[in-house]
Amino acid sequence: MKRTVIAVALVALVASSIVYAAQQARSKWKRGDGSRPMPRVVTPGKHLGDAPSDAVVLFDGTDMSQWVTDKGEPPRWTVKDGYMQVVPKTGYHRTKRSFGDCQLHVEWSADPTSTKTGQGRSNSGVFLMGIYEMQVLDNYANQNKTYADGMAGGIYKQKPPDVNAARPAGQWQSYDIVFRAPRFSADGKLLSPATITAFVNGVLVHDNFELWGPTTHKAQPPYRKHADKLPLKLQDHGDKVRFRNIWVRELPPRGSDPSDHAE
Repeated sequence: MKRTVIAVALVALVASSIVYAAQQARSKWKRGDGSRPMPRVVTPGKHLGDAPSDAVVLFDGTDMSQWVTDKGEPPRWTVKDGYMQVVPKTGYHRTKRSFGDCQLHVEWSADPTSTKTGQGRSNSGVFLMGIYEMQVLDNYANQNKTYADGMAGGIYKQKPPDVNAARPAGQWQSYDIVFRAPRFSADGKLLSPATITAFVNGVLVHDNFELWGPTTHKAQPPYRKHADKLPLKLQDHGDKVRFRNIWVRELPPRGSDPSDHAE
């Protein structure tokens, strides 16, 4: 028995050494290297949820100059009191700029006067790359009955949030999303799926979830090769959902060394 324990320990030590050697091989820096550049400085927002210094501000509460309709026309949603509000039947709105890997912050508020139920109760969505949706819905305390993977904070028709951290309609809610775009080979084969890590009102609800493919209402289609960067979209589902304080940070590839991006 003692020899077996020693043998297992030696195997674990060798395996650990191999992993460490592989990690070191991926970096040109030695441990504790005094010449290694420090990460670049990013100044956080003054208040929780405010855009940091390296963010692209997509909506600051004054105008929708960073947005167009899904047809590329001037925005048709209303702007007042620091928020934009969906005007039903005017269609999705998308950003003029395109993004791939990113950190996205969005604040939204459900319509407290709505008498609809299920998927009709303050329905909207945040679409990463215009393709992959994190659902918006009034689901406070599970009082609005619907299917679990269609509730607020869910990856629509793929995964419910780990917990329901929604606030009551009329109160502002926050989504903080770390999105990694899918990777494709030159001939269109999927190399790695899109992933989402997300917080609803500061509570972790998705931890590096691998998306099954594009968001659809019915059958789940496979991935199809698309551009490395595409616009973000907000959904018009016929409900008067409000949005404010929207910003995004473009991210370097996963696992890249911050020292290689230092200024």
